[in-house]
Amino acid sequence: MALLILSLTGVAAVELVATGLRAELDASHREHTLAIEERLLAATTLLKREELNQRLGRRTVGEFLVDIQRPERTLYRIGLFQARSPHVEDLVTVIYRPEPPRAP
Repeated sequence: MALLILSLTGVAAVELVATGLRAELDASHREHTLAIEERLLAATTLLKREELNQRLGRRTVGEFLVDIQRPERTLYRIGLFQARSPHVEDLVTVIYRPEPPRAP
């Protein structure tokens, strides 16, 4: 009886360790993906107004989708999605780009 209890405890401990390792691997992969998305978002926010206007809409950039919208004349909304889950927005920001000065 004692051997049975010890065996069940050992199996449970091994399963617990395996589950923890899988969770750590998943978290590491997600962290790596978010770091790439953060760099892509930072690069996109550095674009000028004219460049943002040329990229309005949803485009594929590597394994990601970049969605640029202009809800107002001076505001641009940038959202990043993973291509394998295009309905889940991972990162989003709104940036301001002033209108160009009018010529006299």
